[in-house]
Amino acid sequence: MVAFAPGRFIEPYVEFARKAFSREATYRFEVLTSIGSLVLRVYLLRSVWTALYAQNAAPADIPLHSMITYATVALLMSLILEVDGTRSIRDKIREGTIATDLMKPIDLPLYFFSEGFGQTMFHALTILPSLLLALLLVHIDVPSLATLAVFGSSFVLGYFVNFFLNFLMNSVAFWTLETFAIQLMVRWASDFLGGQILPLSFFPGALGWIVERLPFAAIYSTPLRIYIGELPQSAWPGALAAQALWLAIFAGLSVVVWRAASRRVVVQGG
Repeated sequence: MVAFAPGRFIEPYVEFARKAFSREATYRFEVLTSIGSLVLRVYLLRSVWTALYAQNAAPADIPLHSMITYATVALLMSLILEVDGTRSIRDKIREGTIATDLMKPIDLPLYFFSEGFGQTMFHALTILPSLLLALLLVHIDVPSLATLAVFGSSFVLGYFVNFFLNFLMNSVAFWTLETFAIQLMVRWASDFLGGQILPLSFFPGALGWIVERLPFAAIYSTPLRIYIGELPQSAWPGALAAQALWLAIFAGLSVVVWRAASRRVVVQGG
C-alpha cells in the first residue's frame, strides 16, 4: 500500500497556480496601463462621491471620508474577486476537451481553483502600488491591526463564496453549453446587491433588510463594513458566521452539481 503524501498531492496544483501567475505577468505593458487606469478610477470615485455629498445625495450614517474609503477599497477588492478561474469550464465544454480532462489523474475542480488562485496572486501584487498611490491620492482610512485582521478573514471567506458562486454558474454549461447570460445577471446582482457599487445602507427599509441577508452581501458588503467600522466589534462573530454559512451552502451545492455534471459526461460519452 502506498502511503498518502499531502505534499505530493498539493504539488501539481501549486505548479498550476505558478504557471497561471506567469501567464498573467507576460504582458508587462498591460500591467502598467491597468495600474494607471486604477489610479484614474480612484480619483474619479473621489470626485463623484464628493459631488454627491455636496448635494446631500448620500447616506447620513457614513461620512464622506468613510465613503471614499469604502469605494476605493471596494474597487481594489474587485480586481481580485472579478478573476474567474472557473471560466475555463465553459470553454472546455464547448471545445469538447472536458471529457479527456476528467480522465486525467487530477482533481479537476481543485485545478480550476489553483488556476484562478495563481491569477489572483498576480492581480494582488499589482494592487500594492495602486494602493500606495490611492493612499497618497485620496488618503483612505487605515483601520487598526485588529480590524485589518478581521477584515482579512472576512475577505478570504468572501473570496471562497465568490469562487463557488462562479463555479456553479460555469458548471451550468454542462447542460446549456453557454453561460454568458446567467453570468451577466449574477455578476450584476453580485456587484449591485452585494455592496460593491453602493453600500447596502442606500437601500431603504425592508429592501435593505433583504439585500443584507442575500449571499451577495457575504462577498463585498461584510468585509467592507468591517473595514470602515460600520459594523461594531460585537457584530463581527455573527457577520463572519453568516459568511461561513453561505460558503458551506455554495460548497455543498458545488459538490452536488459537479457530481451530476460528471455523470452526464460519462453517460453521453458512452
